[in-house]
Amino acid sequence: MASLMSEPEVVTRAGHVALVGRPNVGKSTLLNALVGEKLSIVTPRAQTTRDAVTGILTTERAQLIFVDTPGLLEPQYTLHRSMQQTALAALLDADVVLLLLDATRSDELPTGEALAALQRQRHTLLAAVNKVDAAPAAAAALESWCLAALKVRPQRISAVTKEGLETLLTALEAALPAAPFYYPPDELAIQPVRFFVAELVRETVFEEYEDELPYATVVRVEEYREGSDPVYIRASVYVERASQKAIVVGRGGAGIKRLGARSRSKIEEFVGAPVYLDLWVKVLPGWRRKAETLRYLGYPVPQGGGGAGAAPGRERRQRRGGSDGATGGGKPSD
Repeated sequence: MASLMSEPEVVTRAGHVALVGRPNVGKSTLLNALVGEKLSIVTPRAQTTRDAVTGILTTERAQLIFVDTPGLLEPQYTLHRSMQQTALAALLDADVVLLLLDATRSDELPTGEALAALQRQRHTLLAAVNKVDAAPAAAAALESWCLAALKVRPQRISAVTKEGLETLLTALEAALPAAPFYYPPDELAIQPVRFFVAELVRETVFEEYEDELPYATVVRVEEYREGSDPVYIRASVYVERASQKAIVVGRGGAGIKRLGARSRSKIEEFVGAPVYLDLWVKVLPGWRRKAETLRYLGYPVPQGGGGAGAAPGRERRQRRGGSDGATGGGKPSD
């Protein structure tokens, strides 16, 4: 009687991969390219990412839980310190760390606390030089720095053209620990839909407004009625000064209407359903510098408190009602 041979057990790998690097090196673009969906907002402006954004890629033998982190920078105020804390925490918690370098800005490298944290993670550290399609000659200098500072040889990639991504993905899979999958194979994200809705509005703020205003803006979804038709979403766009609110609203409400219309289009594509977007504009004085305000908005409060340079003042609010930001009545209230 022929013996029955059992099939060899398939060894799977799974774990968290932290995408770290200086601001605007292409971490969000890489996350979206690897996962195959737009999960992290992308703009040409630096410091767009403020939260750790998670995207999941499941292959036949591996599940990679990518964590897109805020850019490693020299903090200038409390929000910056919160972002730095988020990035370093993701780096420390990850099974694998992928440091991304920018071939178009080869002089912008991790320094200080960020560099020290990377050097402590050498056993789980991989590196890649991004944007080699735009500046191929700069890759050699970045490779030399990476070998000298981190004892790691980086791969050359382009998140935009997808050059080198297949090889990078193979290396990332091999670096993961052997483990069962943490999420169902068709899962792409961990954060709730509200998070991505707020991010899409904030992305549109970066596209529509200039100078410092996008950095002084934060978006919070106050109400999300998924069962309604259309889906009803009420969101607050917070700024720091009344003059900034006037810019967002625009003459005759033209600015907030345009912001609402463009945001609504993105949100409808993301949720796959018609959306009624009700935007409010509110002034939250000096929110980036106040620990208590950051806590209210859902950001982690940096250790040691915060609030250097925080200005006194209470929140002032005025509704800008109507679908797609149509201006409405109402008066400030505390």
